[in-house]
Amino acid sequence: MEFFNTGLFIVEAVGYFLLMVSLLHFRQRLGLGVFLTALGVMHFMETYLAAVFYVSLPFGNVSPGSSIFFSGKLMMILMLYLQEDAATVRQPIYGLFLGNLLTVAIAWVLQFHQPLELTSGRPPDVNFLKDIGWLMVWGTAILYLDSLGIILLYEKLGDFMRRRVVLRFMISGLVLLTFDQICFFGGLHYFLGVPIDVFWAGWKAKMLAACLYSLMFAIYEYHVRRHGLAASARSIGDLFGDLTFRERYNDLLERTGRDMLTGVYDRSRMELEAPVMVQEALRQGQYATILIIDVDHFKDVNDGFGHLQGDEILRVIASRLETTLRSSDRIFRFGGEEFVAVCPGTSHEEALLLAERLRWTIATSVTTPDDTPVSVSIGVATADEDGTSLTTVLTVADGRLYEAKKNGRNCVVGRSEVVRIS
Repeated sequence: MEFFNTGLFIVEAVGYFLLMVSLLHFRQRLGLGVFLTALGVMHFMETYLAAVFYVSLPFGNVSPGSSIFFSGKLMMILMLYLQEDAATVRQPIYGLFLGNLLTVAIAWVLQFHQPLELTSGRPPDVNFLKDIGWLMVWGTAILYLDSLGIILLYEKLGDFMRRRVVLRFMISGLVLLTFDQICFFGGLHYFLGVPIDVFWAGWKAKMLAACLYSLMFAIYEYHVRRHGLAASARSIGDLFGDLTFRERYNDLLERTGRDMLTGVYDRSRMELEAPVMVQEALRQGQYATILIIDVDHFKDVNDGFGHLQGDEILRVIASRLETTLRSSDRIFRFGGEEFVAVCPGTSHEEALLLAERLRWTIATSVTTPDDTPVSVSIGVATADEDGTSLTTVLTVADGRLYEAKKNGRNCVVGRSEVVRIS
């Protein structure tokens, strides 16, 4: 049985290494988060096995959780450092530490519940959960020191054996796993009363694991990473990859045609989208209303306070327009201090009320540096009552904007009416 367990010990180490090194190797395609998540999700099982699960090997009783999986985790952290950097290495350690503290906190809260025993012979053991939680916190604190130590020792050994990468890898693992065994066994003995004779068997198992992982690291380093399978040889497609590509593509489309100053869509985007919005509304038997919005006396703002302040006022106005318009509407910067809003599914009467709300919002919330209110004039035209094409409706709206300026500005002009509710 001892030799059978030893065979399983080696198989488990090889399987763990193959899976984790594959995730690390393909991190550019899968994303580094896949590797880090797989590295972290094993932490509870490692700790649980170290607490309760032991098998007999020729040199004593050992736990696969501590000797295989935790040892593999530390060696993987060193490999992560070799292929990324120290800043990346600290991310899973910090995440584990905070997650373990949360485990302890939740276990403490759970003890105030009155749980039901729904399955016979399986009562919940909150005290055990708390003990495991504290052991995980202790183990993660040691892991932090282990990770720092294995990286620093690996780099220090480089002063003497720069080209002997595998030997540095193995020595670093042997030394830090010895340190880890001393520290972690103290926690096992304190929290769970694990007997002292387990210490030496566990140490020997970790030394064996370090040698196994170093051998596999050598095979990977010289026959796979340097001369073999390329990490980006082929695309690994899955649902998440498709979604990521689509999100990035949509984000690119969203950014295209944005006005650099105000962040709203620009005139070129309007010339592409606005005609389609108008025609689609008419095809569905709906109205489509166009609003042309012009900032009153904007030249005076630039002359009196400078163009930078004028730009800031345009940005504020664009923001007010975006937040006041509905999600189905689109706002474009038409040029200079003029904006165009396209409002599909909006009748002329509804658009007049919307335009007045825009005018009032700006007049009451936008000011120059000397607290003078900034106002806008708005011309409103609607398809199909004022025309069936964007060009025609836009021309009519522009004429009504001119009427608004003639009427003293700070007002809305629609079909045969002037609106100024203030």
